[in-house]
Formats: sequence, structure tokens, C-alpha cells
Amino acid sequence: MFPFETIITIDRNLKLPVYRQIAVNIIQAVRNGVLKPGTPLLSSREMARLLGVHRKTVIAAYDELNAQDWITIIPRKQVHISEKIPLLNPQKWEKEKQIPPYQNSLNIPFVEVGPITTPQPTDSFHWFIDDGRPDIRLSPISSLLKTYRLLAARKSVSKKTAQDNTQGTIRLRIELANYLSETRGINISEENLLITHGAQMSIYLAAHLLAPPKTSVIVGKPNYPMANKVFNQLNVPLVEVAMDSDGLDVDRIERLCQKTKISVVYVIPHHHYPTTVTLSVERRIKLLELSKRYNFVIIEDDYDYDYHYSSSPYLPLASAQHYGNIIYIGSFSKVLDPAVRIGFMVAPTNFIAQATELRRLIDIGGDMYMQDALAVLIQEREISRHLKKAKKVYHQRRDRLAHLLQQALGSHVSFSIPSGGMAMWIRFDSTIDIQELTETLAKNKLKIGCIDKTENAFRFGFASMEEQELEETVDQIKQAVEQLI
Repeated sequence: MFPFETIITIDRNLKLPVYRQIAVNIIQAVRNGVLKPGTPLLSSREMARLLGVHRKTVIAAYDELNAQDWITIIPRKQVHISEKIPLLNPQKWEKEKQIPPYQNSLNIPFVEVGPITTPQPTDSFHWFIDDGRPDIRLSPISSLLKTYRLLAARKSVSKKTAQDNTQGTIRLRIELANYLSETRGINISEENLLITHGAQMSIYLAAHLLAPPKTSVIVGKPNYPMANKVFNQLNVPLVEVAMDSDGLDVDRIERLCQKTKISVVYVIPHHHYPTTVTLSVERRIKLLELSKRYNFVIIEDDYDYDYHYSSSPYLPLASAQHYGNIIYIGSFSKVLDPAVRIGFMVAPTNFIAQATELRRLIDIGGDMYMQDALAVLIQEREISRHLKKAKKVYHQRRDRLAHLLQQALGSHVSFSIPSGGMAMWIRFDSTIDIQELTETLAKNKLKIGCIDKTENAFRFGFASMEEQELEETVDQIKQAVEQLI
């Protein structure tokens, strides 16, 4: 008699029903060539006794196998492996520890994107310093969701879901075009817009279309790491250009363009990530001139443009006369909630058409109801009212954080108060090692989300914290510093 106990393993801790475990084990044995076509199986009664299960469980397993043509059931006579299955190379019968298929590694060569990013849970920490996120307690997210539900309930809207919305709903693109014209001086039509699942998707699409092999891409040093990762994945050489108090060193960019072919300059002119520096007017003008002279494209990341506290922000590079060689990227995640993934790309229509086709290959379309709900909030000026309120609150929190840092850590840190944005860039002196500080804080249940070991600095997101939370967090940092000196 065939030793069925060597091929059928039952684990009652699995969510998979026992009858299906039996069926899967038998199928696997057939695929491995252990059970050959025509091999008789035990009767349901005998198999149940052997495996220590109810007879009905075995009957259910046999019925499933029969329905899938793995076995043939001859009533009152015999159950055997189907004769239709091709003969496979037999394998040994010894009982082995079976590994679920998806616990194995894929041994066939495939493209590796890069080092694996393992998100660390923040639940185990009492305090968390993010890299500059909005306070969702202030967000009009409830209005957005209410509008979403109203739109989803309308039959006239539901008919539109069958339409192609890869570029984004026409309603949102029209409202967004008006919004960008009003707030940023970017005069476009809805055909110049592609709605995406956030700025990161926009960066990926633009980079994929603009960074061919044997050309180079210029980025700041330090720079937004996820943008760098996109270019690295495309095997495009990255040229890092130093940052100073006026932003990217544009003179250095000019010298580079004289020696090598530059296809793209990626820039965050308003509040650079991570340093929060703003690109000066003089450098903006020269960068535009260089773009025209050396025929490279500027990917302008609209990071934190909406939050400016001292005066009106500089208009984006995309608002200037630039011959269509600026791809402007932004997102509403920093306005509403990081969980609301709605971003956008502004570009000439021929580029938008190709970016839309590329997006279609990986994501046919976004959430039409969510996009139209956002369009309503823009049209009814709820977004503008929210930003006015949020800027006032964030301004106060920025100033409070600066005061707390100066008071508690003044001799050990240096920082510039940013003119806008939702974070501050804090550098420690040589007596404090940022890695050691991070580890000490982690032991005290405080996690820092963004550090730079080379700069011995970290990014302190203040917008998401109320005053008491800021005070508690800075006090924790002070105590950790005192432990290290």
C-alpha cells in the first residue's frame, strides 16, 4: 500500500480548510511524479482513519479533486489518480518538511530594483518625528469623504466609471488648471495635466521618459532619496551638486554641462528636501537660461509650495517663459493627508500623452470619485480656506520649535528657520553623533524618521505636532544628548 501519510501533511493552525489541505497535498504529489496516473487511493473511510480526520472531510477532498479532473471516482469500487495526467518523473517517498510555495525564493533571474526598504512600525514608539507631514487633525478630510460618498451614490456619475480616466477626470483637471493659474501663475489647460497617485509616481513617469542611457541627471546633495532611487533604477548616472544657503550651485551645473551631456536637472526650488533651503532668484534665472542653452529638462518638484510663512513664495520655475522644458510635479498629500494619494504632472501635451500611455501600462486609472471630490473642494475654495488656517497654525509651531531647540540644545545644534514648509533641518556639532543619538532615542521610545549621517543632521517635522507634543519631543532629545556628552 502506498504510504499516503508521507505525502499528506495536515496543519490545523493554517486557515486553509483541512479538506483542501488534503487535496493540495495529493495534487502536489501528482505534480512531483510521486503519484502516477492510475495509482489507486484509499477509500474515504480508510483515508480518514489513516489521517485522523472525519470521513466527510476526505469525501470533500475527493469531490474537489474529481471536479478538477485530478482523480477518477468509480462509485462503490475505486478512487484512483486520473489516467489523463501525463506520466512525470517519480520522486522519493520519504516524508519531507513541506515548504509553502511562496515561502521559497524565486531562483529564476529577475530585475532587482535595489536594497529592500523595510518600513519600521511606529506603534512601539511613544514619540515619532516625521519628515514633515501635515496635521490630519486639521485636514478637511471629512468634507472630502462626505463629497466622495455623495458622488458615488449618484447614478449619473457611476456611468462615467466605464470611461477612460487614465489621464485623470476632466473635472479635476479643469479645476486644477484654474487652481495652478491662480496660486502659482502657471497658465495651462486641462490637457497639460496628468493626475497620478502622488508625486512619486509623477517622478517615476517623468524620469522613465526623460533619462535615456548615456546621459546624466543632476540632483542636489543631499537630495530626496526616493527620487535618487528612481534614477538609479533606470541605470542613469547621477551627478550630485552641492547645496548651500542659496540652493543648488548653478555655476557648478554650468561647468558640468560644458563637459558632459545632461538630460535632466531634478530640483526642489521652494523647500529642498531634506535641507529646506530655497533656491535664490538669481539662481532660478540662471538655471532657466542654462536649460535653454544646453537643452536639458528641469523636473521641478512642487514640494511644500503651499506652506510659506514670511511672505508670498517665489513663483515656480514653471510659471516663467521656459519653452516647455519644465516638467512640474506636485501632490495634494501634503495638503490633505498622506493617505490621500493624488498627485499631478504639468507638461506639454505631447509629453503628457506619452506619460499617460506609460501610466496606463502599470495603472489604468485612479479613483474617479476621489478625484472629482477633490475637484469639488477646490471649486468651493475649501482647499484655500484650509491652507489659510493651516499656515497660521504651522507658522506658530515652527516658531515654537525654533525657540525650544535654542533653549534646550542651543550649544549643540545649528539650524536656519525655514521660510516655509513643514520641517526644519537640524545639524549637531561634533560632540554628538546622529546615529548614536537616534539609537539612544529609540531606547527611550522616540523614533526619528529622516537622518543624514554624512551631514550629522536630521529633519524635524513640526507641522503634525501640537505645542505640548513639540515640548515633550524636544525634552526627550535634550535628555538623550545629556546622556551622550
